[in-house]
Amino acid sequence: QVQLVESGGGLVQTGGSLRLSCVASGNFFSIPLMGWHRQAPGKQRELVATITRGGVTNYGDSVKGRFTISIDTEKNTVYVQMNSLKPEDTAVYFCNVRAKFVSYQDYWGQGTQVTVSS
Repeated sequence: QVQLVESGGGLVQTGGSLRLSCVASGNFFSIPLMGWHRQAPGKQRELVATITRGGVTNYGDSVKGRFTISIDTEKNTVYVQMNSLKPEDTAVYFCNVRAKFVSYQDYWGQGTQVTVSS
């Protein structure tokens, strides 16, 4: 099993910044992939960003140039620095990881609310 603890959500004004963190713990062999998705009310869950253990990143089109994902492999922690926030960034942000046991398994955090006021 993998436990994910997310933090850093909150209320911010348009143009502001937030940093989300997600710490993974458990009896896994390794975590080759970590990332963030988000879901706004009435919308489907969408990709924010992912990062491999080796540092290869992938971003959703709506956040490119504004958000930066990073990873601390020693601490099994993934971060996303969110700058130039817009009201349309308002959503519940979910941490997700792919952990390796005998096989690979995906896990999701409970989510943290980000609200951007106009």
